[in-house]
Amino acid sequence: MKKFIYPVLASALFLTACGEVSHAKQNKTMFQSVQKEKAQLLQDGKNKHYCLKCGMDLVKFYKTSHAASSEKKDKTHQYCSIHCLEDHLGDGIVLKNPRVVDVSSLEFISVSDATYVVGSNVHGTMSRVSKYAFLNKKDALEFQKKYGGEIMDFNSALEKAKEDFKHYR
Repeated sequence: MKKFIYPVLASALFLTACGEVSHAKQNKTMFQSVQKEKAQLLQDGKNKHYCLKCGMDLVKFYKTSHAASSEKKDKTHQYCSIHCLEDHLGDGIVLKNPRVVDVSSLEFISVSDATYVVGSNVHGTMSRVSKYAFLNKKDALEFQKKYGGEIMDFNSALEKAKEDFKHYR
């Protein structure tokens, strides 16, 4: 009986330990995440907490969040990333007043005022190539110095996002 119990007990302890390590990693806050009180949700309705295109939680992926209004309907859409914004544009929809979250202030800013750091070693959202936006170029340069990446404007970052779809469209 001892020969059977010890391996089973050892296996159970090993799996429990691995599960705790895995669980601890899952509880680590992602760079993209903010506290719920700090997130500005611009959409209305029962699904306002979720990306219009992929359904991901907008608070969890807030620092890469983008928003824009429909041209035909004066309705604001919010996206977890520039990837999902581009996906919606790829559907042929026309959007106006595109905005992005400034990583430093956590406020929405016009994409025309944003400086993007593309391809840093901080995880991206919906893409292997990260894209983070800053209102102040100085903040973008500090982020770049710490995490790497390339400085770009919105149109260049959007072109990088389009590359995610080149095999699907």
